[in-house]
Amino acid sequence: MASPTILSVTGLAKAYGSESIFADVSFQVAEREHVALVGVNGAGKSTLLHIIARTEHANTGTVVRAAGARVTYLPQEARFSSERSVRDEARQAFQATLEAADRMREIERRMGDVGSDELDSLLAEYDRLQQRFESHGGYDLEHRTDEVLMGLGFEEGQFDEPVNHLSGGQKTRVALAKALLADPDLLLLDEPTNHLDLEMLEWLEGFLRTWSGACLVVSHDRYFLDRVTSRTLDLSFGRLEDYPAPYSRYLVLREERLARRRQEYDEQQAFIARTEEFIRKYKAGQRSKEARGRQTRLERLERLDRPQEHEALSLRINPAVRSGREVLTLSPLRIGYTTQEGSYELLRTPELQIERGERVGLIGPNGAGKTTLLRTLTGEIPQLKGRFSFGVNVKVGYYAQGHESLPMAGTALSVVLAAQPMGEEAARTYLGRFLFSNDDVFKRVESLSGGERSRLALSVLLLQQANLLILDEPTNHLDIQTRETLEGMLTGFDGTILFVSHDRFFIDRMATRIWAVEDGTVSSFLGNYTDYQRKLGRRSDAVTKEANATGPTVKDTEAQLLVRRRSADVSAQVVKSLAQVERDVARLEGKLNELSDALTVAGIDSDSAAVARLGAEYERTQTELDAAYALWESLTAQAEPAASAV
Repeated sequence: MASPTILSVTGLAKAYGSESIFADVSFQVAEREHVALVGVNGAGKSTLLHIIARTEHANTGTVVRAAGARVTYLPQEARFSSERSVRDEARQAFQATLEAADRMREIERRMGDVGSDELDSLLAEYDRLQQRFESHGGYDLEHRTDEVLMGLGFEEGQFDEPVNHLSGGQKTRVALAKALLADPDLLLLDEPTNHLDLEMLEWLEGFLRTWSGACLVVSHDRYFLDRVTSRTLDLSFGRLEDYPAPYSRYLVLREERLARRRQEYDEQQAFIARTEEFIRKYKAGQRSKEARGRQTRLERLERLDRPQEHEALSLRINPAVRSGREVLTLSPLRIGYTTQEGSYELLRTPELQIERGERVGLIGPNGAGKTTLLRTLTGEIPQLKGRFSFGVNVKVGYYAQGHESLPMAGTALSVVLAAQPMGEEAARTYLGRFLFSNDDVFKRVESLSGGERSRLALSVLLLQQANLLILDEPTNHLDIQTRETLEGMLTGFDGTILFVSHDRFFIDRMATRIWAVEDGTVSSFLGNYTDYQRKLGRRSDAVTKEANATGPTVKDTEAQLLVRRRSADVSAQVVKSLAQVERDVARLEGKLNELSDALTVAGIDSDSAAVARLGAEYERTQTELDAAYALWESLTAQAEPAASAV
């Protein structure tokens, strides 16, 4: 039996002046259904949520909610001020329940001062209020509030801090806490994963997966969409299409649908061409009557539109020179800030090294010092203690999270011309590869959207021809299509990458090694984010306790080996073999990713021969990778006794 409908949208259209945003948008959301709304930046996703939330009006169409349905809307950025504490602001989600509690306390105070008739009336009201209070979980409000706030990264010491003292990102997290605690029938979420680190992201996923209400979610986090939603609405070219599948399956269904439309369009165009040729050839001859009949049918033919596809960025980066094998070496390093009051240490690193071709993902909680480490390595701030050095022929390119290097008063065109001398026409052509066309190149940087600034910063980065890319949240403000283009460019980059990201899909596709920041230090793990999570999951409490009692923790072993395996107690041959095996593992993992992508394409194209060939090659590569992992574990075991003795 189908679930009742909680939201019905019919024939919705929105335009600003002569610019149409979308038209004829229709869909329904059932009770408890979790739906994703996707599309490129500027497609109108946020506008659609505004209309559903009744904070904006459509030009035409209707939005109907189920009778009595409670709807909560969370915009991308929270713009509000409040003198309340963090905890008290979050508790405003229970306003009706709290008002019931206040009224119950007032009744309790009055009970001893009224007559029997009024007392009966007060007791009846008290009973109704108490039932409402209990049914809304009134006795559990404090626990639920604290649980959600802590899940979203607030420490208990911050609960009494005034909201007005918080950063914009922290205010957005308070607004998210209120939205979740409100427990509405329909939750509208616009980029709820912004300002969340990996731990908060996974907490939010767990919360929403078990939440019984309906939700409509806009997000560019592909893992989040796959784990939270079961249906995908695609808003593209002003039209909305419905796919009954989570994000990863939607991609396959969309490509199949697009391929079918291309084929139907091509077949119709071929039919039109043949018919027109027949008419031209026979309109004046013996078959003129037949030609006129075909002309009539052709005029009545409903023409199919050419399938539209989004313009993609054209990204390619070629290092100017090849670096040496050792790209970056960190001695035990302490990083932080120095003020008039003294030094504030954020993070310590053991001895670490990055070799040519590695792609290192730096992960950890917000505020742990990841950006500070990158800024230290790029020379923006000095280290507190220790040293680091770049290898031979290393040229660094830095992408800052806040795009601080972009002059706000400049234009897209002037920024590119300042980055590399060239003619204006060449600069405009170059900017076109980053989707800046016509007068867009004259927009001032301060007026650009977050996505446009990100694309401009990428254009400057590529002009530097660096062979070591240091990237701080490069996918922020980018839509999914642009993220995939960036991933393709970086996958083909013949250089070295150190990056910070909260996009787990991006980390999984890019990283060959993880540097994990935890408790003020950095630990190194071979593989991508999924490999890192798998390794953490294999550790039992007993193993961890035993490791803590006898020496370095299991988590620390790999990072400390980077220092200890270079000591005299570790066999030089083992060190050399480990380095080679790690490079083999990185190469094989990259090959598996490429084969997986190729298999997907071959499946879409129904190319059975290619599927068979690629499948066999995938199995051979997987076998080689398993053997490489086994050898790596064996060599690591040989190195550990010597390392623990140091």
